[in-house]
Amino acid sequence: MIRHLLHVNFDGQRGLQEQVRESLINAILSGIFPADTPLPSCRQLAGQLNVSRNTTALVFESLVNEGYLVSRPRSGYYLHPDYYHAGQNVSQTAPECESAAPRWGNRLQITPSQQESILKPAGWMHYRYPFIYGQPDTQQFPLAFWRAAANWLHGGVRDPSWVIDHIDQDVPMLVEQIRTRVLPKRGIVAAPDEILITLGSQNALYLLTRLLMSRQTRVAVENPGFREAINTFLLNDTHIVPHPVDEEGIVLGETPCDYYYVTPGHQVPTGVTMSKARRVQLLEYATRHDAVIIEDDYDSESNFTQNPLPALKASDRSGRVIYVSSLSKALSPGLRLGFMVAAPEIIDEARALRRLVYRHPPTNIQYQMAHFLAQGHYETHLRRYHEDSARRWDTLHNALQTFLPDCKTFGGSEHANAFWLSTPKHISTQQLTWRAAHAGVLIEPGARHFLDDAPPDNYFRMGFHAINPDAIVPGVEVLRGQLEQIG
Repeated sequence: MIRHLLHVNFDGQRGLQEQVRESLINAILSGIFPADTPLPSCRQLAGQLNVSRNTTALVFESLVNEGYLVSRPRSGYYLHPDYYHAGQNVSQTAPECESAAPRWGNRLQITPSQQESILKPAGWMHYRYPFIYGQPDTQQFPLAFWRAAANWLHGGVRDPSWVIDHIDQDVPMLVEQIRTRVLPKRGIVAAPDEILITLGSQNALYLLTRLLMSRQTRVAVENPGFREAINTFLLNDTHIVPHPVDEEGIVLGETPCDYYYVTPGHQVPTGVTMSKARRVQLLEYATRHDAVIIEDDYDSESNFTQNPLPALKASDRSGRVIYVSSLSKALSPGLRLGFMVAAPEIIDEARALRRLVYRHPPTNIQYQMAHFLAQGHYETHLRRYHEDSARRWDTLHNALQTFLPDCKTFGGSEHANAFWLSTPKHISTQQLTWRAAHAGVLIEPGARHFLDDAPPDNYFRMGFHAINPDAIVPGVEVLRGQLEQIG
């Protein structure tokens, strides 16, 4: 009867041994196999699963070596005694409550789930035309080079120092690569004690919010702007002061704020690059009013503009700019690896706060990224990424001009990693988004990026990295059809 309990829905993207082993481990830990009864033989299991006998034999031997099974000569494979009673203590039903559960809603001090946020459908990758922002073309990931960096880390030659808890310290090799390879391209000179590794730029914003902001703090933000930064600042009940954006970037108001959060490289979500004149004005304004600038250079590595302007931090002569950026946005957003550059006093406190939250980013990933940078693999990937991005941008730009001439781009999107578009005033992009999704086209409505009481409903954003390049033009054609049905 046991042989009929094992079944594997094989996935062609994974190895056979891996999947057979996973099925057997699950059966062992679930208590399916009775004690002192032989498991199916290699031949029986191979026949049942339609795999080679060699595959099942290798799996059985690995489970013997790791103490899950024992091999009895001329008898077969049996459960190790440690697993005779596996699964007996696993309850399949939740215990009944004998008293009233706590009213968690009354205990919560903050409710981040209620904040306005930018969401993507969970199954976005299954849509035919996913014009979404912030997701990469997975086929472009430099797997061979990344694997080489992993082999260097795990090759056995090095002392596995990444196994140790480093408390609050970062990997010096990665800090040095950022200091000497990454920052100079943005015109920034920094000492090692001015750099902190973070779990992406979003994590850096959280640390700064906890350290610098309170209910009395006034934070100037771009409007429209990056919603998740604003949500983070609101965790401390910070007073948010929206500032409009024009073709030169943030428009400064008459009343000064304590902090100015800006995305000068490519403004989120419009894609506008802050002009030289506006940068000078902002720096002078901050100095005159004793304000601090938080520069989010989120796309510094994915920026494929020819000869982009240096970072705002590069022109900072009074130490008023805190710089945050990402190391993984152009490589793999899922790596969640970024960094912050600020005065040593800020870095010291941010390091201490980070220690209380999660100690430090995973050390093995830091070492692997450091080696990836040192060997030039990162630079190679960026060069290819920029070339591919430019081609995709041109394809989408031309398609929009051809099929959606009435949808205007704000500032030309200036080779940003997404297009920010406006429809004619009578077109609701909320409705357009809904209709387009049912036709297989994913776009992002723009209203959630605005802080107005009645945000405009005729803006939307289109990315171009997650979609197959050959699907860009057909996708825009389908979008045009949906727009015409509304109009």
